[in-house]
Amino acid sequence: MEEKKEIQETITKEQSNDKVTEEEFSSILRMIAPGTNLRTAIDGTRRAGKGAIIVIENEKIMPLLDGGFRIGAKFTPQKLIELTKMDGAIVLSKDMKRLNHANVLLTPDSKIKSVETGTRHKAAERTAKQTGTLVIAISERKNEITLYYKNIRYPLSDTDEILRKANENIQILEKQRDSFDKNVEKLTRLELRNQPSLNQAVNAIQKGKLIQKISKDLQKYIIELGKEGTLLKTRLKEITIGVEDETDLIIKDYAKVDYKKSNTVLDSLSYDDILEKEKITSALAYELPAKAEQINGWRILSKTSLSEPEIASIVKNFGTLGKAINSNFSSHESILGAEKSSLFKEEISKIKLYS
Repeated sequence: MEEKKEIQETITKEQSNDKVTEEEFSSILRMIAPGTNLRTAIDGTRRAGKGAIIVIENEKIMPLLDGGFRIGAKFTPQKLIELTKMDGAIVLSKDMKRLNHANVLLTPDSKIKSVETGTRHKAAERTAKQTGTLVIAISERKNEITLYYKNIRYPLSDTDEILRKANENIQILEKQRDSFDKNVEKLTRLELRNQPSLNQAVNAIQKGKLIQKISKDLQKYIIELGKEGTLLKTRLKEITIGVEDETDLIIKDYAKVDYKKSNTVLDSLSYDDILEKEKITSALAYELPAKAEQINGWRILSKTSLSEPEIASIVKNFGTLGKAINSNFSSHESILGAEKSSLFKEEISKIKLYS
């Protein structure tokens, strides 16, 4: 909260260094998602063939308003659409419950850089950068909607187009999940035979990170779809369940440094980087050519009913997965007790049987 407040308080005229967090931008997308009054007004304006600039008021916007008139009326989509018949900008209250101004001229600093060519869009972009608020420009000629927020420019796609892209991503995710599961199953079989494979671990990590990355992009579509994305949200959760945890445990077993550091590096990789196995191997802190080593077995041990502290004790006392699951189980009693040791033996036997 403090960081977000600091960002809001240090907005300057040129927002080139003002980073927008994912959480912050997601909240912006929710504000204009299908089903909201604002989105109804935006879509209605576009269907009517009108252009418009819609500004969300904040404490920095007033000095930039010239002319027009104050309304102070309750915001409804119908009222906003009527006001777009005039050329000037429309200003909504911060909570988007009231129409405060209409037909106003925006006068942002002309020295602020803009990638736009049209007068309306230049004014919208510069206003967003100068004040740090949300400005929406609707193009009458191109029939397009563009969001400006601080230093972000975001073209708002048609709902049908977003649904098409989202469904394509779901299909890709389904294939990647199937591949991930097959790679994890193969890795499990190798580890249970005391043959840990770095190459197989890298294959599984690669698929797991691809799923997480595609899922992240898909979540943005789902937020943008609002109520239209409810079924996609459910399907996404079904496809990705358990992937992040399983991937993290593989990294924990195979990383030669603190696995959190390796995970941070892996999360920073681009799509192209993830497809390069050498990049993943390097993120695990192996020098190429890399050779597999014995593992602690956190992932396999986590499939039992043992608690994390109990797993840590097993890892500390036995050193490797092979010793932990192939030693005489009476040697586990001093760590787990007789009853828990017996249960552990049964669980490992079942894992071996069904893997």
